Amino acid sequence: MIIRNYTKKDEQGWLRCRILSFLNTAYFDNVLQQKETYENAAIELVAEIDGQIVGLIDVEYEATPKTVCTQQDSIGGMIWHIAVHPDYQRQGIGEALLKAVLQQAKELHIEYFEAWTRDDPWVQMWYEKYEFEKSTSYYHVYLEGNEMKNLMNASVDQFYPVTAFAHYTGKDLEQFQHVKRKHECVCYVKVFNQ
Repeated sequence: MIIRNYTKKDEQGWLRCRILSFLNTAYFDNVLQQKETYENAAIELVAEIDGQIVGLIDVEYEATPKTVCTQQDSIGGMIWHIAVHPDYQRQGIGEALLKAVLQQAKELHIEYFEAWTRDDPWVQMWYEKYEFEKSTSYYHVYLEGNEMKNLMNASVDQFYPVTAFAHYTGKDLEQFQHVKRKHECVCYVKVFNQ
């Protein structure tokens, strides 16, 4: 396995790896057709085996606190994407990518990582294994058809919402008991030992 910087020629392999790795998670429908680009500097690494992209990690980092991250008053890096192709999972690729990006982050004087994920227990356990700590959370709520009754109304004549995606930052989940798809979106933070 080779861990190296992402290059533009890796885009299709990056997309395939990310899509396939997300299929068995709560982010299964978060499909990208192009790799994201970032407003700020970023560390973008891929893991490659026999010419195939089998893992990836993207960390956008800030020069001024709280311009990318939100949880600390120090220089942070946001893990936007971390993924391992399902055929290569449980072989230490995610750990190797994390170690490689941590090394580069420390050289750049980044002081912590922030990562947001949904309520997949195995994903949360992965972050906790590598000493990320839960910081805060809110909810992603997907509404379809009758689930929108009493929650959403259109103020435009002859306009009828059919589906909706919303953020809920409150604590009263009881009002969403009739909604099939809702996910806790959890922020994990890893402060580096300098």
